[in-house]
Order: sequence, then structure tokens, then C-alpha cells
Amino acid sequence: MKNDILNNLHNPKELEKLYRQNKSGFKKEFNIIYPGHRENIGLTYWNERLNFETDTLSFGPKNEVWVVVAIALFAGLLANIPNLTGIDKAKFLTRNISFIVFPLLSIYFIWKQNLSFKKWLFPLITTIVAVVYINLLPNNEASNSITLSFIHLPLFLWAILGYTFLGNNLHSNQHRISYLRYNGDLVVMSAIIFLSTILFTGITIALFDLIDIKIETFFTQYILIWGLAAIPMTGTYLIQNNAQLINKVSPIIAKIFTPLVFINLFIYLIAIIYTKKYPYQDRNLLLIFNALLVGVMALILFSVAEAGKRSDNKMNLLVLFGLSVLTIIVNGIALSAIGFRIMEWGLTPNRLAVLGGNLLICINLLMVSYKLFLTAFRKAEVEEVEKSIALFLPIYGIWTALVTFLFPILFQFK
Repeated sequence: MKNDILNNLHNPKELEKLYRQNKSGFKKEFNIIYPGHRENIGLTYWNERLNFETDTLSFGPKNEVWVVVAIALFAGLLANIPNLTGIDKAKFLTRNISFIVFPLLSIYFIWKQNLSFKKWLFPLITTIVAVVYINLLPNNEASNSITLSFIHLPLFLWAILGYTFLGNNLHSNQHRISYLRYNGDLVVMSAIIFLSTILFTGITIALFDLIDIKIETFFTQYILIWGLAAIPMTGTYLIQNNAQLINKVSPIIAKIFTPLVFINLFIYLIAIIYTKKYPYQDRNLLLIFNALLVGVMALILFSVAEAGKRSDNKMNLLVLFGLSVLTIIVNGIALSAIGFRIMEWGLTPNRLAVLGGNLLICINLLMVSYKLFLTAFRKAEVEEVEKSIALFLPIYGIWTALVTFLFPILFQFK
């Protein structure tokens, strides 16, 4: 893309074609090129077109507002099914809480991108199959395979949401990275809305309490639950229409926490060696180890997704490379612990799920680390790092599908 733009600096028609082929890629490369060609009047217009920002909040077209409101209300209705029908709330939410979030976000992206029947038929069928399957599973709290199915269902539906987000750009690595950025922005925006909702709830209950009207039960069961269910849709809507107000927050968070996590993980590994407390016999320590691994991997993925905007920051790339190497070491210890437990006590659903997930993360980390090494030390393009992440995302989706749907059957619902 970079060379194509440079070759057509004085060709507005070709620049427009390049932009329409890959808008996000064009913008990223243009912003790298433009500082050296500020004298070009045509590029000055392009700079304003691509980077114009406003501080005002945009609510998008009116028809989009009504679609968002309808989806948010439907999410609240689904969340209220236990209250409206009297079925067991814990059992319902354990199996169905994911359907309150991901399929409804998929509906929004299907509508927003005006996807064809072929494109939305697949997520529709898979969601229906998932709803039926997960609710027909035996009610056996002692079954590890069924519990794993419940745990991996949100990850599977997240992969389906990615399919609808990509829409007609299913094989575009750049759009897959955009999906990761959207998830990071959604976490930040949802956290802000959640905290605001809790604050509003506390103030409302306190105000009514001052005049001796007790509304806690009514408010939390019939109003607050609607608001909480609407948070993912509301956050997505605000991000899609006000990217300039949120996409500056996530890179700052990643930039601050990446070196902190690197230092923390480095000290943690030294402490493991010093205390000789390896996760071979302690199951709880192994679980915490894997939770740490997933958290660090998520930070690396998001940091690398934003690295394209800071390609001149070699120190940042070096820290990311160091963090990826440390995480590979953690991954190796976790894999050896899992292998030890399998050899000692046999194969179980939990051990197989953890082993498979760790192997996937390990392979992905090796790819990312290699690309980060080339980027930091040999001036390779940051896009190569992004590509190593983007190519692996569908594999995670396939693995979550296997654990969600096949593990209960494979282990006979035990």
C-alpha cells in the first residue's frame, strides 16, 4: 500500500481507488507518508479528509438510533426472562448470558453493513444451533466437559461476531486487526458506561431512601438489569459513530501497562525459581498461571494491533518483544505442568482443553515474537506482526467450537 500511494501522489483517481480498496490500510500508510510531502496541496486535502476530528458527540442517522434502541430493549427482555417466567435464574444465565450480548451485536453489524442473505445465514444457523445445543445439555454440575462448554461458548460466539464484523472483508488481515481494536475500545467504553450506571443507581436509590421510599428491589430487578444488558450495544454504537473520542484511550492504556506487565512478569518468574513452587502439583496455581497467560497474551495482541501507529518507537517494540519472550517462557512452564499432570493422573476434559489452548497460544506467540524481532532489529514492517495475529484468529474460533460442541459428547457428558 505504501509504495502504491507514493507512486500515485499526483494521481487523485488512483488514490481514491486505493482508499476504497482498503480504507484503514490507506489511512495508516498515508499518515506515515504525509509529513514528508506537506507541500503537496492534494495530499493536504486528503489529510483533512482522513484525520478531521470533532469534539462533538455524534449519534449517527436516525434510523440507526432506532435499530440500536430496539436491540438494546431486546437484550433487556432476554436478560429478564427469569424474572418474567420464574425459571431458575442461575441456570438460565449460566447457559444463556452469552446470547444476550454477541448475537445481538452481530445483528447490528449485519444491519449496518447491509450484508447479503448468504453472509448472515451462517451466523443465524450457528447461533440457533448453539442455543438449542447448550440448553439441551444435561444439568450436571459435576461434569467438567459441560462446564467447559459453558466457558467456551462466549469465545465461540465472539468468533461468530467477528465473522459479521468482517462482513465482505472476511479474508482481510487489516479488518481482522480492526476487529481486535474494536474489542479493546468496547472494553474501555463498556467499563465507563458500567461505572456510570452503578453511580446513577446508587444516587437514585439514595435519593428515594431520603423520603422513605424503598426501591432497591424494584430498581435492581426491573430497571438496572435492562441498563446492564444494553451496555455492549450502547458501547458499540458510540464507538462506531465517535471513533475519534475513544480510539485514543486504548493505545494509552496499552502503552502504560505493557512495561508494567513486563516488569511484573519478570519478577514473578524469578520468584518462581527462588521459591521452587512450580505448578506441577498445585492445581490452583496452574489455573492462575493460565489466567495470567491469557491476560498477558491479550495485552500483547492489543499492543501489537496499535503498534502500527507508533512504528518509529523502537523502545515500545523492544518491550513488546521482551514481553512476548517472557510469556513464551511462562507458556512453556504451563505446558510442562499440564503434560506432567496428564502423565501422572491421565487425560481429563480440563487438561485437554488447557493443553490445546496453551499449544495454540504458544504457536501464536512464537510467530508474533519472530515478527517482533524482525520489526525491532531488522526494520521489518509492523504489518508483518499484525498479519501473524490476524492469520491465527480463525484457528482460535475453531478450537472454541470444538470444546463447546464436541467435548461433552467426546467425554460422555462427564
